[in-house]
Amino acid sequence: DTTIWLTIFPTNMVLRVNINQIEPATRDWICKVQIVEIGRPRESLDKKCTFQNLILEDEEECQIKAVMYTDEIAQYAATLKLLNTYLISTAKVKVSPTSYGKPIHKFQWTLDKETVIEQIKESHEVERPLPPPTKLNITSFDRLPHLMVDSTAEIDILAIILRCGPQKNAGRSQHRCREITLCDNQRNQFLFTLWEDFGEIE
Repeated sequence: DTTIWLTIFPTNMVLRVNINQIEPATRDWICKVQIVEIGRPRESLDKKCTFQNLILEDEEECQIKAVMYTDEIAQYAATLKLLNTYLISTAKVKVSPTSYGKPIHKFQWTLDKETVIEQIKESHEVERPLPPPTKLNITSFDRLPHLMVDSTAEIDILAIILRCGPQKNAGRSQHRCREITLCDNQRNQFLFTLWEDFGEIE
């Protein structure tokens, strides 16, 4: 509750910030976020660990990816739920990898044993839960060919999956992919290829 929270984070020592204000060198920060996406736990490519991705959104609708590994996945399984709001502090911050395309933010967080997480419930005496996310700008299928000239464009689409193919290796390479066929509300169809980890079914 509030008393415990203030004991852990004295107000004169903690910097209340939003996602864009947090960098690897930022110390003693606290950020209010909502979980807007939770991936399922997956095994790393080298088979050495299990990880789970989450997308967090702050009060300014800025988003960032957070990652948990084996022990923390079990530790936070009952705590971290979709669309719940949390105060998070002391997560590890590092530069986002760009191996599989443009990340949603230049940094990403790692939630580990040192991370402090408090859920904000309706009954909280000080904080209020964040409202449902509104950051969604739908792109119609007929606009997709015009966007392909910019490979870094980030878009949102609304569609149903007509077909989901099996995960496979592309040609003779070791790159895994999965083809899915989507259909929008105008019955337009589009074939998407999901590469590497994006081909995992969430």
